[in-house]
Amino acid sequence: MNESDIESTLERIHRATDEIGKVVVGQRQVVEEMLISLMAGGHCILEGVPGLAKTLMVSTLAKTLDLGFRRVQFTPDLMPSDIIGTEILEEDHATGKRFFKFQQGPVFTNILLADEINRTPPKTQAALLEAMQEHSVSYAGESRPLPEPFFVLATQNPVEQAGTYPLPEAQLDRFLMFIRVGYPDIDEEVAILDRTTGGARATVEKALDGDDMLALQALVRDVEVSPALLRYVADIVRATRPQDSGIDTVQHYLRWGAGPRAGQALVLCAKAHAVLRGRLAVTLDDLRAVAPATLRHRLLLNFQAEADGVSTDDVVERVFEKVPEPESPVA
Repeated sequence: MNESDIESTLERIHRATDEIGKVVVGQRQVVEEMLISLMAGGHCILEGVPGLAKTLMVSTLAKTLDLGFRRVQFTPDLMPSDIIGTEILEEDHATGKRFFKFQQGPVFTNILLADEINRTPPKTQAALLEAMQEHSVSYAGESRPLPEPFFVLATQNPVEQAGTYPLPEAQLDRFLMFIRVGYPDIDEEVAILDRTTGGARATVEKALDGDDMLALQALVRDVEVSPALLRYVADIVRATRPQDSGIDTVQHYLRWGAGPRAGQALVLCAKAHAVLRGRLAVTLDDLRAVAPATLRHRLLLNFQAEADGVSTDDVVERVFEKVPEPESPVA
């Protein structure tokens, strides 16, 4: 992409945010973090109580980006074949011969909304692992590629724990970002009441398409990160590991810390954040901005943390306070 193409694409990204704002009141940071995840080529989880428009945000995002969209409501009786597809027996009416034909499941799309992903058993959750990592699914010994770009945006409810199957840490680690969706403020809540109880219905226009997203992913990869910042990211990630860390908060409250994939996620999301700000080089501010959403689901708290009301976000904040910043972060 040349400079004019970059400026045009960035303008359309911000227009996409505005289009989503026609339907979803507030939640600007959540929308930005979703875009960062998509620009970095990763998947994300949105966690929030019911009624915060998580599903609406994802479906509206798909419309704004003009991407294929499928929604799967995860339930305790959902089977892996309900996601990846299955073979069906068909008959050739001309010859009378019967044959098996693969019927594609909803995973064959650009944006898959895995709604309430923690309500389905681990066997079905695991059916998404290959799709998320390899962008393909295997069935009957054959690998079938998924459309590009491909993203999984999952939602989960943090309060209704009856009948849920929490995602194991290894699967959580496959999600690039873990985005928390909070309550609206008073002005936003009034706007929601006004907008959703009247007769008018907002419509969104396409701002980007699949080719634009693939070009953005390539651009994000080309964003510069100084060796000093890469070393700083490695120091941050290693400082979350109790066996390597000299930080009291980490040793006192974590069972284990982040792995190498956390550093990759932190760098990629910081690059995407920089692009959204119109820059082609990562700064410390980019790293700080994306750190909570990229690290919070990769740290495992112990019982002492739960007893003291300490969250993973608290630990991340403490780590950033304690790890020395590089002297020349962009050099």
